[in-house]
Amino acid sequence: MRARIQLGGPIVLVWDNVRLHLTAGMRRFIAANAAWLTVFQLPYAPDLNPQEGIWSLVKRDLGNLAAADLAQITRAVKRKLKQIQYRPDLVDGCLAGTGLTMDD
Repeated sequence: MRARIQLGGPIVLVWDNVRLHLTAGMRRFIAANAAWLTVFQLPYAPDLNPQEGIWSLVKRDLGNLAAADLAQITRAVKRKLKQIQYRPDLVDGCLAGTGLTMDD
């Protein structure tokens, strides 16, 4: 609702199939606001999503982690994401793996 007020017009959302996007509550919200809200639901296509490649790299390092608590897992994920951030070749590889390109 806040985005609609700030933007002052209709909103079009393009969503993937994350479970939260498919709940009965979200469907009711979308139906109740159909006058200004249009939602396009994309099919699940991880092969077209570069973030799947990034998470694959992160999970590879966490596979053997015997964490004592959630905070330790959080630190390990943040550390790996920071390492990936400074390796543009890895990010580029994840994008290239989708077959998608970025226009300059």
